[in-house]
Amino acid sequence: MAVNLNLDGVYLPSFNKQIKLNIFSKRKNFLAIGSAHNAREINIKQNQGCKLIFLAPIFKINKKKNFLGINKFNQLSFNKKINFIALGGINSSNIKKINLLNCYGFAGISWIKKNGLRKLRPFLNCLNIQ
Repeated sequence: MAVNLNLDGVYLPSFNKQIKLNIFSKRKNFLAIGSAHNAREINIKQNQGCKLIFLAPIFKINKKKNFLGINKFNQLSFNKKINFIALGGINSSNIKKINLLNCYGFAGISWIKKNGLRKLRPFLNCLNIQ
């Protein structure tokens, strides 16, 4: 549908496990983004042709009792040709731990929504962002 609407990309959620995608008629700069929670879902997203994967949850959150942590995230993202975005549980107490992750970026939706970008900027200065 994204190809028919001439869009720049598509987001494939973790519950979308369909491998057959119409990739032959896509645009040159078409970007597929996906989300995953474990190694099996990462392999599915690679087969779907995703160039960027949101891997979640990294830190402990109230909604789920399971989370990846720093070591598990690095194990899952090591030796992959895909860029990973850290997602889930990022707040002011653990934002400095993001330097330890093998990730392309991070997202902290509820924390940023609650505190605003004004409180996020001081933490961005202490990160090694290129």
